[in-house]
Amino acid sequence: MTQQNTPQLSLCPVIMCGGSGTRLWPLSRAQFPKQFLPLVNDSSMLQDTMARLPALHQAPIFICNEDHRFLLAEQVKQVDCKQATILLEPQGRNTAPAVTLAAIDALAVNEDALLLVLAADHVIKDTEKFHQAVDIATIAAQQGKLVTFGIVPTYAETGYGYIKKGAEKGASTYQVAQFVEKPNTETALSYLNSGDYLWNSGMFLFKASRYLEELEKFRPDILQSCQAAMAEVEKDLDFTRPNSDAFLQCADESIDYAVMEKTKDAVVVPLDAGWSDVGSYSALWEVCKKDEQQNVIKGDVIAHDTTNSYIHSQHKLITTLGVDNLVIIDTPDAVLIANKDKVQNVKDIVNELKVQQRSEAKLHREVYRPWGKYDSIDNGERFQVKRITVNPGAKLSVQMHHHRAEHWIIVSGTAKVTLDEKTILLSENQSTYIPIGVIHALENPGKLPLEMIEVQSGSYLGEDDIVRFEDKYGRT
Repeated sequence: MTQQNTPQLSLCPVIMCGGSGTRLWPLSRAQFPKQFLPLVNDSSMLQDTMARLPALHQAPIFICNEDHRFLLAEQVKQVDCKQATILLEPQGRNTAPAVTLAAIDALAVNEDALLLVLAADHVIKDTEKFHQAVDIATIAAQQGKLVTFGIVPTYAETGYGYIKKGAEKGASTYQVAQFVEKPNTETALSYLNSGDYLWNSGMFLFKASRYLEELEKFRPDILQSCQAAMAEVEKDLDFTRPNSDAFLQCADESIDYAVMEKTKDAVVVPLDAGWSDVGSYSALWEVCKKDEQQNVIKGDVIAHDTTNSYIHSQHKLITTLGVDNLVIIDTPDAVLIANKDKVQNVKDIVNELKVQQRSEAKLHREVYRPWGKYDSIDNGERFQVKRITVNPGAKLSVQMHHHRAEHWIIVSGTAKVTLDEKTILLSENQSTYIPIGVIHALENPGKLPLEMIEVQSGSYLGEDDIVRFEDKYGRT
């Protein structure tokens, strides 16, 4: 990273981890969206975002929702990121309130904090060019400018907003002349040919204090709601919870509409570093390594006379013959086959799944919990079978069920089982039975993962038939 006499230690990364990635269903789902998936390499997109941060920076601030908090905490822990702040939005209110929460938090630590606002689910192939753009943006931000990064367009994209460059204000820094909504094909082509327009990346760099000053000028209501929410935060394990009642009074507004389109101090730094927001399977195909037939192949796949396709198997062998331009995705509980030119419409399938109230819209068959995970391997009208993994030292909540009984069979490891007032230890090949209405808990007291099979039986088997009496992870 080039040094430009900037106080890099004041740079505070703010990584926004919201979004459901519905266009990448069935890989990405509401409870395990794309930012937490290893779509491009062996690391998740979130971890890739963390890996390309400039070398010198403050502890990052992550903005996340309740549903994904344990996923985020685990992935942050995996890359040994210490002293990170995880802000939990009580409910999504778009980017302006999210960044406001982060700005208030950052200023409490450093009054000169520069916020580098990033999305957790972007691809940037050339890290060095990204660092160079950050250096340039830092200079403008120290002068009080609010910097956005504009992606140098490579084709006439109709799915992105655009930024029109104005007068040059410094080295590779331009006044923002105009923010433009997503254009039609003809308009997008004219933008590309003019050379005056950049894709709106949704990434920013500015002083936290300057952002709040401009927000107070244009949207004081958002600032007041966020200040009230941050005045009464609660610390919960690895998480910081702003006051819910105060935050829910906040308007739903993007940072572009709230501040960037109104301020006179918005500037844009062009970025040409192999950026993608991976908003569809066609975009994912673009950024992934391809074979000689221009196929992206992941998992157990045999492809003959197959070209220009994205084929991803998580579960079964996929074989193809004589096809072109397809997306084929296999997961343990769903298969998607689509023309690569139509994948922007995958969200329509997700909407239909929601209308039918099907779990595949929200959950994978394998579901992660703060204590480990479970895989729903079979189910019927009055039964369900799960393979459960409990991490060493982890404990499920003390709970009971009104409608189902459970049989637990230990496959490996040691289980500490509480049944009402009785506590027993079970090891490999041992089992126990939990009748309806019995208060029970499961704990792994050992050093190795606990693997067990759970057989549920009863009139109702939904996850909402759990009455929790005690939970070390703060779940209600």
